[in-house]
Amino acid sequence: MIRKYWLLFTLCLVSNLPLHAQMYDSFVHDGEFGASFGLGHYFGDLNPTGKLNKPKFSGGLFYRKQINNYVGIRLSGNYLFLGYSDKYSDNPFQRRRNLSFNTDIWEMAISGDFNFFKFLPGFPEYRFTPYVSLGIGIFSYNPYTYLNGSKVYLRPLGTEGQGSPLYPNRKQYGTTALCIPFGLGVKYALNEKMNLFAEVTYRFTNTDYIDDVSTTYAPDAYPAIDANGNPTTWFLLQDRSYETGTVIGIKGRQRGTSLKNDSYVSLQIGVSFNLQSYKCPTH
Repeated sequence: MIRKYWLLFTLCLVSNLPLHAQMYDSFVHDGEFGASFGLGHYFGDLNPTGKLNKPKFSGGLFYRKQINNYVGIRLSGNYLFLGYSDKYSDNPFQRRRNLSFNTDIWEMAISGDFNFFKFLPGFPEYRFTPYVSLGIGIFSYNPYTYLNGSKVYLRPLGTEGQGSPLYPNRKQYGTTALCIPFGLGVKYALNEKMNLFAEVTYRFTNTDYIDDVSTTYAPDAYPAIDANGNPTTWFLLQDRSYETGTVIGIKGRQRGTSLKNDSYVSLQIGVSFNLQSYKCPTH
């Protein structure tokens, strides 16, 4: 009698294997769309050691077209609020330099995503996967700071002599640049319709002016005094060491370093909604 039960169980199990295979084969995970939010951080001339002590808000939207169970193509849009100040540094020179900035980052990117595991929302055995992404994007930025409580955009000033005839090789930098986003993440399907995910994305960029700091001081680039005999805004912001002691911004002294471009990172969590379809089984 026991043998008969085992035989029936085995036959049922074997007979169901093609059915399960057909179910997996007929389900098509077409892609996802979703939203995320979290924190963003900047690395550059004001934060050269890569500290993660002053994160700010970031958020984004995306659409992913799934090519197969492992590979997808993603179109994303992200916003990050970035900023930093020399006052956060442990370096005495940086604290004396006394520069600061904030900027809004608006980013559009296209990336290739690769799932480490097969991902089929709705099937418990395939509802989780780590993934990696790599892409290319474009972003806008426009650094600003505050002087006597007023917001002042730094790019038009030419704080390092950009646009001055005395520094013909220093051109005004643009407000857009390229980035290469590299991301690592994990996602989990709550059901066949909705997923949760977490992702950290680091962006390499082709600009060193997200923070308006890159080369050397140029204190003679523009007039220091206006027609009324008052210090010009440019003069007060190209070197703010006067607020912390004696002036250090002599001509040719390093204000920043152009050997490494600025970069930024985001850590976000989010929710996505699955796009799915069904096809006729091949058998």
